[in-house]
Amino acid sequence: MSTASATRLSLPPTATLLVVDVQQGFDDVAYWGPRNNPGAEANVERLLAAWRAAGRPVAHVVHDSRHPASPLHPGQPGNAPKSEAAPLPGEPVYHKAVNSAFIGTALDADLRRAGVDTLVVVGLTTNHCVSTTTRMAGNLGFETYLVSDATATFDRRGPDGRTFPAALVHAVALGDLHGEFATVVTADALLGALAGARGAPAGASAPALAEAATPAAPALAGAPAGVGAP
Repeated sequence: MSTASATRLSLPPTATLLVVDVQQGFDDVAYWGPRNNPGAEANVERLLAAWRAAGRPVAHVVHDSRHPASPLHPGQPGNAPKSEAAPLPGEPVYHKAVNSAFIGTALDADLRRAGVDTLVVVGLTTNHCVSTTTRMAGNLGFETYLVSDATATFDRRGPDGRTFPAALVHAVALGDLHGEFATVVTADALLGALAGARGAPAGASAPALAEAATPAAPALAGAPAGVGAP
């Protein structure tokens, strides 16, 4: 799959890194099955470090599954973020119970209040919450970048019983999103764009989003049960 190169990337200072559902429950192979891209979390960690070092805004999304057996249920230890993606004090955290980070949360309002018009999306899983959030971001008018190697997914079984390997599901999901809802990029391309932006005039920084965030953001309730991902 072709992705945007670093030379064509230009990120405004308010470009927000949106970390979607990088939670410990996704390590439960017995529940989810085989996955692709084992380096996704490491790339999320690299991007978070670069965003924070540059003083750029970061926002986190946590999936609170309504299904008690899900590793992502709030009563399960797997609901907690992975160490690579743990929020720092002051970084807003949005809790959802559906696939989109924009449904049942104040994310859209907070981003607009902070003057954010560009999102960089990473997280889990490519074809579910990452895809849905990316689609809505594009439809809501945000310039949206999706980082291909900072996302991952799992094998899927179709209605006819066929199993589709995670790498194929991932690639098809990215292909559906690229050029339609978002621009698919790599972590290295983004890091190169950030490096090239050093020394540029400063704009709004990470505190802008933190200050704009609704006070209840860390505990926002999701939408009604039965709509979200497992």
